Parts: sequence; structure tokens; C-alpha cells
Amino acid sequence: MSDPVVQQLSAEVCVAPQLEPAAMAWAAQQGFRSVINNRPDFEGGPDQPTSAVIEAAARAAGLQYAHLPVAPAVQTPEQIAEFASLLAALPKPILAFCRTGTRSGKLFRAATGTA
Repeated sequence: MSDPVVQQLSAEVCVAPQLEPAAMAWAAQQGFRSVINNRPDFEGGPDQPTSAVIEAAARAAGLQYAHLPVAPAVQTPEQIAEFASLLAALPKPILAFCRTGTRSGKLFRAATGTA
């Protein structure tokens, strides 16, 4: 596994493209304490790892895990509010991911009011 490409959005939040279950141990080694998965299961087809598989790997690595599946084109006010709640509640630093990292970044900016 090559190291994931991570973009830092704040001192406590980074985003990444799709993470594999093996990346959960890497994330813990990098100092992350929580992971937020913003991909709906099977969005990328049957080979995409499911939330349950990623969650098991995250918990085995000692990470907190949240699954907030969000469609690529639309982030609802409810989803933005839930993302804000996760940012407030989860141990930091947090690594959020989706297919490319873009929708996780959009959620972060909408939830925090940053440009």
C-alpha cells in the first residue's frame, strides 16, 4: 500500500481520496484519532470496500469511526449539520475521505463556514 494523499484543511482536519482498510493502520500511525467516511457503500462498484469493513479496520487500529454517506453532487443542510456535529464530537485530528476528497472538503467548508 502506498501512502494516501492527504490534504490538510485545518490544524485538526485532513481529507483524502478513497481509503482502503489497510490505510486505517497507516492513519493511526500518522497520529489521526478519528476517520469519517463520506462514501456511500458501493458508489464505486462492487470492488469498493464497505463501510463495515473499513470500520472494523479503523477500530482495530484504535481509531474512532463515523460513516456519513453523502452523494457527490449535493450536500444537504442535514448532512452538513451532521458533519459539523462529528467534527465537534470526534477525537482530533480527524481524517475524512470520499472518492477524491472533494466532497469531504466541501462538507468541511460548509460545516465550518470557511472558504
